[in-house]
Amino acid sequence: MTDILTAGLDGEIRDGRHRLAVRVYYEDTDFSGVVYYANYLRFLERGRSNYLRLLGADQRALFEETEREAPGFAFVVRSLQVDYLKPARMDDIVVVTTVPAEVRGASITLKQTVTRDDVVLVEASVKVAFVSGGRARPIPKALRIAMTADQEGGAP
Repeated sequence: MTDILTAGLDGEIRDGRHRLAVRVYYEDTDFSGVVYYANYLRFLERGRSNYLRLLGADQRALFEETEREAPGFAFVVRSLQVDYLKPARMDDIVVVTTVPAEVRGASITLKQTVTRDDVVLVEASVKVAFVSGGRARPIPKALRIAMTADQEGGAP
């Protein structure tokens, strides 16, 4: 029963892009009724987290191998650039799209957008570092390959 209830909560990866639908709630808005700018960062984080979750769910053995090679691994935000283009409002359904743009030795740059009805509201570029044991480490090869697989779709 849990699988039925959680199906779709993490979005989906298709054509090298992760897409996640998010409903805007009252708590996401400011006094004027639009999404407070910092809350877009939460939406973007959900997109990144669910992208990695789905990558791991589809490739369970891959994440187990990565854990053996780099125990306690995590991805941490190193830098973030955001452009706020148009507002979202309460009850809007927005779509967070995440695409790996560049995978390097110890980091990955993700391009993300938040759209409503195919209109771009927010664009972001996020560089995350792969860390293990409290310091940056090279992303294991198998994980790097999984992140770059099926990217012919390009950036959002």
